[in-house]
Amino acid sequence: MNNRNHRFPARFTMTLLLLFHAVLLAETTPWHHAIAVQVTPSTHTITVTDIITLPPDTQTERYFLLHKNLTVTVETSGVQLHAVQREPRAADFRIPPERFEIPHAPQLQLYRLQWSGTTPASVVLKYQGTIHHPVQPMAEEYERAFSTTPGIVDTAGVYLAGASYWIPWFGDELFSFNLTVRLPREWDVVSQGRRTVHAIRNEHRVVRWECPHPMEEVYLVAGPFTEYQRQVGAVTVYAFLRTPDEGLASKYLEVTGQYLEMYRNLIGPYPYAKFALVENFWETGYGMPSFTLLGPRVIRFPFILHSSYPHELLHNWWGNGVYVDYFSGNWCEGLTAYMADHLIKEQRGQGVAYRRATLQKFTDYVNPDNDFPLVKFRSRFSAASEAIGYGKTLMMFHMLRRQVGDDQFVAALQRFYRQNKFRRATFADIQTAFEQTTGRDLAEFFTQWTTRTGAPQLQLTKPDLRQNTSGYQLSVTLQQIQPEAPFLLDVPVAVTLADTPAAVVRTVHMTEREAVVRWQFTRRPLRVDVDPHFDIMRRLDVNEIPPALSRIFGAPHVVIVLPSRAPSELQKAYRALAEKWAADSRGRITVHLDTDIDALPAEPVWIFGWENRWRPVVERQLRDYDVAIEANGVRIGKTFVGKANHSVVLTARHPRNARSVVVWLANTVPAAAEGLARKLPHYGKYSYLAFEGTEPTNFVKGQWPVVHSPLSAMLSDQSVPMGKLPPESPLAELKPLFSQKRMKADVYFLASPELEGRGLGSEGIEKAAQYIARVFQEAGLQPGGDDGSYFQTWEQDVTALGQTRHVTLKNVIGILPGTDPAWAGQSVILGAHYDHLDRGWPDVHKGDEGKIHPGADDNASGVAVLLELARIMGKTAKPRRTVIFIAFSGEEAGLLGSQYYVNHTAQYPVRNIMGMINLDTVGRLFGKPLMILNAATAREWPFIFNGISYVTGVPTRIVTQNLDASDQVSFIEANVPAVQLFSGAHLDYHRPTDTPDKLDYAGLVKVATVAHEAVVYLAGREKPLTVTIPGTRPHARQMEEFGKQRRTRRVSSGMVPDFSFSGTGVKVASVVPNSPAQAAGIRPGDVIVKVNDQSVKTLRDYANILKQFDPGTTVTFTLLRNGQTVTATVTLKAR
Repeated sequence: MNNRNHRFPARFTMTLLLLFHAVLLAETTPWHHAIAVQVTPSTHTITVTDIITLPPDTQTERYFLLHKNLTVTVETSGVQLHAVQREPRAADFRIPPERFEIPHAPQLQLYRLQWSGTTPASVVLKYQGTIHHPVQPMAEEYERAFSTTPGIVDTAGVYLAGASYWIPWFGDELFSFNLTVRLPREWDVVSQGRRTVHAIRNEHRVVRWECPHPMEEVYLVAGPFTEYQRQVGAVTVYAFLRTPDEGLASKYLEVTGQYLEMYRNLIGPYPYAKFALVENFWETGYGMPSFTLLGPRVIRFPFILHSSYPHELLHNWWGNGVYVDYFSGNWCEGLTAYMADHLIKEQRGQGVAYRRATLQKFTDYVNPDNDFPLVKFRSRFSAASEAIGYGKTLMMFHMLRRQVGDDQFVAALQRFYRQNKFRRATFADIQTAFEQTTGRDLAEFFTQWTTRTGAPQLQLTKPDLRQNTSGYQLSVTLQQIQPEAPFLLDVPVAVTLADTPAAVVRTVHMTEREAVVRWQFTRRPLRVDVDPHFDIMRRLDVNEIPPALSRIFGAPHVVIVLPSRAPSELQKAYRALAEKWAADSRGRITVHLDTDIDALPAEPVWIFGWENRWRPVVERQLRDYDVAIEANGVRIGKTFVGKANHSVVLTARHPRNARSVVVWLANTVPAAAEGLARKLPHYGKYSYLAFEGTEPTNFVKGQWPVVHSPLSAMLSDQSVPMGKLPPESPLAELKPLFSQKRMKADVYFLASPELEGRGLGSEGIEKAAQYIARVFQEAGLQPGGDDGSYFQTWEQDVTALGQTRHVTLKNVIGILPGTDPAWAGQSVILGAHYDHLDRGWPDVHKGDEGKIHPGADDNASGVAVLLELARIMGKTAKPRRTVIFIAFSGEEAGLLGSQYYVNHTAQYPVRNIMGMINLDTVGRLFGKPLMILNAATAREWPFIFNGISYVTGVPTRIVTQNLDASDQVSFIEANVPAVQLFSGAHLDYHRPTDTPDKLDYAGLVKVATVAHEAVVYLAGREKPLTVTIPGTRPHARQMEEFGKQRRTRRVSSGMVPDFSFSGTGVKVASVVPNSPAQAAGIRPGDVIVKVNDQSVKTLRDYANILKQFDPGTTVTFTLLRNGQTVTATVTLKAR
């Protein structure tokens, strides 16, 4: 949140303290402050000299306000200073009375400067004193707020802002300034503008910041900082951290450069010379001109980099570049949310879900008692005010964008920025810029959405469909059923037609409560959907909103029902959680035992505990969803959450009130209750949650699907899915760190005919090894092979397909050294095998003998990602723990390269490997979730990848089956937690048709993004992963068996399995054309549960069973198909 004039506050926390600042910048000589300050943290004091340049004026006096603890004198001849012993008045500052309000804290002193004759060119004031207001928490719904202070000088740090009144406040005039600060040697200081002095003088740190632009206030933020910086074009980017952390700083500096470039292209030049990330000494999320102040926990949340952080960065254009006339309405929070939070979701294909959640918040939290128009919004002070000031404003800008089109929307915002930079602007100024750009009269639009309360609510009556000579006539009736007067709306309506994959989208223009439209189609309409992409600001119908926690956190009265039969420790924990929430709710929450009530009240209800007698109510209300509460845990979709060490939250519709909810919270970890009390209010949009441990750590979250929507209507007796809607294009794209072009070039080289399939012992594989080593060297990685080279070389016999060959193998190894001496010898492994099958050895399908197997997906794709990560990390990353990049040889012959590395590494021993990430067959993502194999090797893997998906927007899926798939197995057998990233099986696996033209290169960027996040996390993680590898076999023996297994399977059914399936059996993902499976009638989606009389529970079972048969053998598959058991007779063929 913009911290625009800290007399108002700040992000997430404060109510409006002072409403002075709203007059547009006058066309006069600007005010200027030349400030010199000595900061003494140990005594909480500041000593200041302020040389104030005054504008020409005919008056002979000026009033100002200053913190009451500061003793001030005037040093300018002919100017008198008087302390005025009365309350300040609006007239003292030439401000209209309705725009003047005195803050409750801090206490202020009113002064009058007086002179005779003309106004002096400048006035020198000197003052000193203490400013020390302890940080105080601000209560809000279930403790969603941070803490705040109007100003503090302390040994922990210094925070001074406009709300501190630490420099004289003469009124709402904007001013420029320079600030010279003297403070302890080991400290540093940040303010607005450009740093021009940074030196040690007489054992003190002396820093000067110069800001030539008109400002509303002066910030002084100081502490024991470690500074990091990077140049991004003309902008210097800083990170000031209280705890040295080069890896964290590097992440922020990197991301800052990406977003600065994106917003520069989208809006206009960045308005300042620098941008700084500054770590605060308490939890905040403030955005100031040219820097942001984030708390020590907030700054380390990985999701902040692509959520709140870009929001604060964008405030340098909106709020800190173009200022807000708060008395005419705070437009900048909604616009910033739209161009940051919404844009990021839009870039990830999640814009529709984001808008639905925005409308859901408005529907849940806003009612006639707390509603207000946008022109009355100042800053967030509650969930309702956020839903209006952020959410409704965001939706207004979205509707405006749809009305004028993307190009004119962007052009109008660029014009608004140019015309109003360093001025205070209003909704009217935005309207002017859009009217000038588009040539349209937008008065009705802006008046309706900025000055009215409420929102429309839509209703679809049963559409009428009639066949005529021209085809079909469809009549649709839309109504606005809200109690307020009708709104002017352009409502999108999607019509799904027979034999047409894409829906037809039409617009209904509504000027009255009811609109009737008639459309003619040549194909038969099958269904109608009103506003399917949630493009209209409106109240949602209860059936459009999945039950979610926001329904209970936003309710005016809530009941908590405690379980009387829970174990005593759990009872205490539940009661403590309930009492904590009740104490913060201002009487809105009441607490009862389950035995004390005869029926659930109609209000929203929390039902705590597995043992609660009212739990069956929740179970009945969840029947529409894929969830089951079982004796030993909860199944949500394909995910099972056991009772032990877990906390579960399930939300359902209230049986007595469909607009309300019942929420079941079940916990078996008493110590987790405190964390749940703190965390759950931040999960308002979710329908279900699961947490692990005492922290507790979230690892499952989601929303129930929408069922029974009243804005969808079927036009036949059969339910049909909605046709495909036009894709949304984001306003701007964030330039990725990783180059799709480079990775494509890598794949095309490695899979080229010149390399002839990169077979063991071939010239082709040697060229591949040299290519990889050259990239490692150019990236700046240190050699990690033999004798100072990049190659770990050995010879051995390899037997396959009846042949034994004596071959030379090479692993290619590059090292990115760690920076933490305490972690010397520790490593993180990122690997990908670069060998393949030559012309059909050591593996081949019948009929493919002698043909080049390019191996584009398997595994030029993985090597390309490995090389791109080396290029990016090798030049800039400074990991605490060493990262080792390895291109393995011999994987296709039985994991020979990874086995050799595990058995022969010395400088970085296996016992000190934090974790291993293997990139194998990652080139065909095409919008699917990226699969994570072998995540059961460490407790933390699912949490790591769930977090990465949240941060990056790239969906991942944990594969629960234990698959011996690739080089990670060598590390698992050595007791190292290891996973494989995998995009999925396909019909070209191990065939000559696995060519570069079939790969998803945009998907490789996503794979690189996930892998990068995982490696960076492991390289900086303090504690080892919790190894959950069951008893392992001797490594060499296992490898020998693995190689035999690969070489002894002789038959194929032609079925491609779904590796992500976590149920019992093997699910069919696809069927090879002209294969035995296709001939037997096996279909995608079938689940194989038996082969002959042998049960198939896992993919491993299936593979082992097939090894028993010879080509030509006929077997019977037992399948589950749409809930029915069927059989298929399959004649197996040679692989």
